[in-house]
Amino acid sequence: MKKILITVLLSMQVVVLSAQKQRVDLLIKNADIINIKTGKVIPGQLLAIQNGRILSVSHTKNAALFQAKKTIDAAHKFVIPGLWDNHMHFGGGDSLIEENKNLLPLFLAHGITTVRDASADISPSVLKWRNEINQGTLAGPTIFTSGPKLEGYKSVWLGDLEIGTPEEVTKALDSLQKIKVDFVKITDNTIKPEIYLESIRQARKRGFRISGHVPNALTMAQVAEAGLSSVEHMSYILKAGSKNEKEISEQAAAGTLKGKALTMKIMETFDSTTALATYRNMAKHGVAVTPTLSLPYILAYLDQDDHKKDDYLQYIGKGLQKTYVGRVERASKDDAEAIAFRKAVFEKSSSLLPLLNKAGVMIMAGTDAGYLNSYAYPGIALHKEMELMVKAGLTPLQVLQASVINSPKFLGKKEYGSLEAGKKADILILDENPVLNISATQKIFTVISKGNVYDRQKIAKMLEEVKAKAK
Repeated sequence: MKKILITVLLSMQVVVLSAQKQRVDLLIKNADIINIKTGKVIPGQLLAIQNGRILSVSHTKNAALFQAKKTIDAAHKFVIPGLWDNHMHFGGGDSLIEENKNLLPLFLAHGITTVRDASADISPSVLKWRNEINQGTLAGPTIFTSGPKLEGYKSVWLGDLEIGTPEEVTKALDSLQKIKVDFVKITDNTIKPEIYLESIRQARKRGFRISGHVPNALTMAQVAEAGLSSVEHMSYILKAGSKNEKEISEQAAAGTLKGKALTMKIMETFDSTTALATYRNMAKHGVAVTPTLSLPYILAYLDQDDHKKDDYLQYIGKGLQKTYVGRVERASKDDAEAIAFRKAVFEKSSSLLPLLNKAGVMIMAGTDAGYLNSYAYPGIALHKEMELMVKAGLTPLQVLQASVINSPKFLGKKEYGSLEAGKKADILILDENPVLNISATQKIFTVISKGNVYDRQKIAKMLEEVKAKAK
């Protein structure tokens, strides 16, 4: 009888202890978490995840306090927040919608849990995917999008909003606000300089962040003062470092300086002291930079690697591959002198990253990947971009910050950027420490997006499915 009583009491104790355990969706134990702000590794950590958010971070000895649907042992692994590609494009027309949708798994497979779509011509579909991903009905990276970009009349871009008067600026912004875009994108093909500045001012009043190219007719000081939030691409940063920037801008506005002659003038008149002062003024006004080194690097060195036999092409639909042709054909017509010049421009532009960092400018990691931009492939391009940023003079930690911390900071998304209680459960588990070697971001063990787990087996399956659809 006594033995029976003891057995019953022990059983009751087990039930009580089980009932006291906190139920969670996922536990990651024995994790070596990297603090991306400092680069410090915090060993033996336990992450408890519930409903797509981090519930708590503590020592693995606390694992017994939880009852999880799934547990991942991350022993000897390094854990960081999911990566962000802060500049990419979905686009190419309605006939390529499905090919664009097929790119979504490529981002997740490469540890990219968030992307910033910097506008193109299939915005209704992108907005639909954004909502479906947020609702959990579609697998893909979280999407923040600008919707259609603002441009001048008869621009080269398809699907943009063409504006030429302050009233048209207002109507365009009304339409963007109606579809709830995440930021505003302005480019520089045909837009009038005064309308460009007016667009920035009006968008700022509505609380938007504004990402853009910079018209050659304007100086960096003018767009910074107007309130531009981020400059996309390094060509504009190179021009801003010219000691004759104002004169070059005036000649560009008059139409007397353009094309290669304009770039040559910029290269000849670049001055580090002038550049540092200009970049410090950008930092003062809160103007960030997304370098997008990937595409100009590919085009600059196309004579050494034409990329026509890249294995990664098996994941890219034939329609999207056709959008690569224009840039490639133009580059293929360059003679030896032109090839040397485009390489010199790339090397000079990319070398400015440490100067931007010294000036206090916030740098974000983005690739320009997607349609049109030849061989800058969604997914793997971000890893190549980060390698190029390190080669240009930033540290691996600074580059990780450019993707993981600065990108969400730019959009004001405080629920991202670190592995802490309350943050989104977008997590990348790596075999090696990327603070020591940035290429380690490609040594992926597991990706977690919104609490969903993508291990190596699931990633391999996703890639096979993408490949099959791309055919």
